[in-house]
Amino acid sequence: MSDSKLTPDHILQTGTAFWASKALLSAVEIELFTELAKHPEDLDALKARLGLHERGACDFLDALVALGFLKRKEGVYFNTPECELFLDKNKASYIGGILEMANHRLYPTWSHLTTALKTGQPQSEEKDGEDLFVELYAAPAKLKEFLAAMTGVSRGANMTMAQQLPWSECTIFADIGTAQGDLAVQIAKAQPHLKGVGFDLPQVAPVFEDYVDANGVSEQLSFVGGDFFKDDLPKVDVILMGHILHDWDMTEKQVLIQKAWQALPAGGLFVVYDSLIDDDRSENAFGLLMSLNMLVETPGGFDYTGADCMEWMKAAGFKETRVEHLVGPDSMVVGTK
Repeated sequence: MSDSKLTPDHILQTGTAFWASKALLSAVEIELFTELAKHPEDLDALKARLGLHERGACDFLDALVALGFLKRKEGVYFNTPECELFLDKNKASYIGGILEMANHRLYPTWSHLTTALKTGQPQSEEKDGEDLFVELYAAPAKLKEFLAAMTGVSRGANMTMAQQLPWSECTIFADIGTAQGDLAVQIAKAQPHLKGVGFDLPQVAPVFEDYVDANGVSEQLSFVGGDFFKDDLPKVDVILMGHILHDWDMTEKQVLIQKAWQALPAGGLFVVYDSLIDDDRSENAFGLLMSLNMLVETPGGFDYTGADCMEWMKAAGFKETRVEHLVGPDSMVVGTK
């Protein structure tokens, strides 16, 4: 392409993309979509309901229209179908937890990405010598937000896995690092013959049990408290780790994979899913950016390719491995013992 046909559009759009991101995150923070799900409103009514100042309210709402998150007809604002379904806090389909965490934690932490790139050090609580997960799990409000975020980022993949794996051959599974338990819940709903275990630190138990009960699958699912580095994993037919492995360094990843192999029977399945980086490391931008998120958030975490994970599983003793796409940027690696 000649220089005369080149434009800076992509550079400028990406360089200012945080404008659009923060507009959406602020809309979630003030529960705009939840309020509009109750009934559409005009500008003056929304200003009053949400406490918006006169100066920025119209530009803010119209920007969300231009970005495709709201619609406006004859001066009345209402949600798009996607926002009506996924960003109304009163619906079970709400995925805004990940956006709430992005707003409160990730948005400020990512402002220090350059420092992380130059030092290799996390820019979260870890930079002050605190353990990220200890801090999150010790504060009820932070823990609740974190667990809801895990549901939000995983919902689509969870629903796909509930249908895609060969569940007819299984009787019991364990979701390791279960958080709220959405993966276990989606599997239980889709496969009523199955029993399941949610495994996480003991502090998670009340959140898991409330979520499972609210989804009507408490007879199928139970919670086991433990530390997956210190304690044995449950003895089941299928062990699942969703958005878990990428939190840890290479040695810790190998420990978790080996523990899964030890807990499974012959023929048992170990299923890992993350936003797997494509093998050429050139297409799944979300997976690569997620790996940078592990840089700024954790001491040693990183994302990886499907080929990487299959190699690690084979080294641990899994005889067969395969990669299957789930939804969006997420794929799973399945290992058979």
